[in-house]
Amino acid sequence: MLRLIFILPTILLSATLTGRTIVVGNNQPVTSVKAAIAMAKEKDTILILPGIYREGNIIIKKNIVLLGKQYPVLDGENKYEILTISGENITIKGLKFLNSGISALNDYGSIKIIDSKNITIEDNQVINAYFGIHFSNSYFIYVRNNKITGSPTSEQNTGNGIHLWKCSNAVIENNYTSGHRDGIYFEFVTNSQIKNNLSENNIRYGLHFMFSNDDNYLGNTFRNNGAGVAVMYSQKVRMENNNFEMNWGPSSYGVLLKDIRDSHILHNSFTKNSVGLHMEGSSRIDISKNTFKENGWAVKVQASCDDNVFSINNFFGNTFDVATNGTMVLNKFHTNYWDKYEGYDRNKDGMGDVPYHPVSMYSMIVEQNPNSLILLRSFMVSLLDKAEKAIPSLTPENLVDDKPMIKPNKL
Repeated sequence: MLRLIFILPTILLSATLTGRTIVVGNNQPVTSVKAAIAMAKEKDTILILPGIYREGNIIIKKNIVLLGKQYPVLDGENKYEILTISGENITIKGLKFLNSGISALNDYGSIKIIDSKNITIEDNQVINAYFGIHFSNSYFIYVRNNKITGSPTSEQNTGNGIHLWKCSNAVIENNYTSGHRDGIYFEFVTNSQIKNNLSENNIRYGLHFMFSNDDNYLGNTFRNNGAGVAVMYSQKVRMENNNFEMNWGPSSYGVLLKDIRDSHILHNSFTKNSVGLHMEGSSRIDISKNTFKENGWAVKVQASCDDNVFSINNFFGNTFDVATNGTMVLNKFHTNYWDKYEGYDRNKDGMGDVPYHPVSMYSMIVEQNPNSLILLRSFMVSLLDKAEKAIPSLTPENLVDDKPMIKPNKL
């Protein structure tokens, strides 16, 4: 009897700690999501059964779980922000958000989170949104396994897929974003990670972040976005094991680095971009063990860059391997593999005995006069480059790989 008396309070305490479940459905006592939220107490779970729920803007300020069964639809009817959250320890999972309103003044989102902590947005579908998932002034954020697709019309009438402003300690993982202005957007975001996401077919950038320090970008794919990826005004950024693919256009990049400091770009693949890696005003970056393949320009390093090191990279089938807009070069290249290298290795140490100058005379001419690109593949251009190799005059004399590899590096 004493044992039973001890166990019973323990069971009741456990139920109190985990909260109760309120079921919402057309044939349930509670038919409205808003009514369920009003009834809910801290740590309760609201289980939404399949159906379509048109309730305007739903607001959550309690520590609850909003859980969908078989992806019930919360429909914004192209008029409303669908879900607004402000609080702590809130989870949104298994819902379909459809047709949020459009408002450039208020930045309507399918899910908007403001001034919050410990927020999990997981396994949701967001369709035809202005902003998909929008965070501001929040920390300890988890956004996982969501599918976010927009219906792009123009850059001005479309928001971002996943948008973070003034946040920290965020994990953005295994999401799919497509059809927005920027797939993933960070501004003033610190100590965060973007991992294993696919961002493609966005109007502007697959990933765009500014003024965001101490962040990691790992294992993502950014494909066929209007302008590729932009990383600006940040420091201590680590970009590793990402794929930058098929970002074509007059202002498209695999990655654009502008005013970046003390960062690492490692084990990435830059494939079939107008420019694989474009750098402006950036310093002290380690660019190592990357593959640059079939890009227009593999790397553009502007004269405003210094103390960057390119090492153990592989360059295959790029129209231009390296381009720059100045003659003074303050960056280092060594132990890279260049498929255009025509040197030899007499001592069999795996490195060429003749230094390699990756900047061609024609690339310098194109940098100063873009219209000259029409002469690409012409016989005259090949003669110019051969002459420049014999008697260097226009290409930067100190932009050189002193230890070019004879065989591709094993990455």
